[in-house]
Amino acid sequence: MIKKYSKNIDVLTASKERINTVFDEFDTIYLSFSAGKDSTAMFHLVMDECIKRNRKIGVLFIDWECQFQLTIDHAKKMFELYKDYIDLYWIQLEILTNNASSMYEPLWMSFDEKKKDLWVRGKENNTINDAIYLPFYYSGITFEEFVPLFGQWYSKGKNCACFVGIRTQESLNRFRAIARKDISRYKDTIFTVKMSENLYNVYPIYDWNVTDIWIYYSKFKKCYNSVYDLMFLAGLSINQMRIDEPFGDEARKNLWIYHIIEPNTWAKMVARMEGVNSGSLYSQETGNVLGNIKISLPKGHTWESFSMHILNTMPPKTSEHFKNKIAKYIKWYMERGYGNGIPDFVDIELERINKAPSWRLVAKCLLKNDYWCRTLGFSITKSNAYEKYMKLMKNKRHEWNILNK
Repeated sequence: MIKKYSKNIDVLTASKERINTVFDEFDTIYLSFSAGKDSTAMFHLVMDECIKRNRKIGVLFIDWECQFQLTIDHAKKMFELYKDYIDLYWIQLEILTNNASSMYEPLWMSFDEKKKDLWVRGKENNTINDAIYLPFYYSGITFEEFVPLFGQWYSKGKNCACFVGIRTQESLNRFRAIARKDISRYKDTIFTVKMSENLYNVYPIYDWNVTDIWIYYSKFKKCYNSVYDLMFLAGLSINQMRIDEPFGDEARKNLWIYHIIEPNTWAKMVARMEGVNSGSLYSQETGNVLGNIKISLPKGHTWESFSMHILNTMPPKTSEHFKNKIAKYIKWYMERGYGNGIPDFVDIELERINKAPSWRLVAKCLLKNDYWCRTLGFSITKSNAYEKYMKLMKNKRHEWNILNK
């Protein structure tokens, strides 16, 4: 279990000690920056150490094209403030990620050259906006592929640390990313996770609460993204304020706030992306988009028949994608004690921690529009192998006689 404090000291002092340790141990360092409140606080703390040591580090900023303009303005302010201590990698490339708001367009690509006339924002000067800059990059690379490949490229084969400003309090996924027992760390330091042979993620503020973040800004008069002030005025609590890729699984709950804070940005987003307006209406009404978390079974259905109904009402291409994933899921469990197929439902706790299969979990995955089926335990399929994977899985479904209609 992760301890909240490394010693009997406050979280700010603990974070400074962690950052100091990383600077002592690693010659190659960069930080991943989103311009959110946590990321910005970490940026300030790391820069304090850079200034003290008169040392430069890299900064990775992935531009999703659809961020708030206030977020971009804040990022520019931070880059200017610390320009003498950073090597900036502002990424404005075609990167693929989830669009959890639409089954017709379940994937979204930033700065898609085929939709240039619909871009929410144009490209900036002095950014990385061409494939020639990064040898590992290709058009349509997924975010999950890009981030570790960037780290490996940046490290140049040396031990490398990447500062990441996430807090375990913010979500269960973030807690798991740091707290898992089956991961390697750097010299058993609890705030690090080994990502590849010589690359480590470092989480210096992992044990901060959201109140710690705002106390830090107030006490030390540090600049932060002013979009949070507008979120507060719009009625969001400090625990609800999130900025992220706008159409992803976590950020979609605040999708509706765009048209209140930046109506011009919102108008461009609606034109740019399928399902955004509907997604915002549902998220404003329920806090969720497309049935996230709580689901109920319609009368006359089993969870299996309900899942099949959802699959049969999806756009054909999206349905085919999900059928391939679900068939593989069912086949895996049939070979591990479920010879007659998976049950309709099991204990809800077992489903929650993915310790037993069920059609109810499949239905939840479909209603969340969880395109890569991470609800069912899948990781993301590499985009450059995706078409080959689709053909292979279609043949396998016929061979297994699972979802082959």
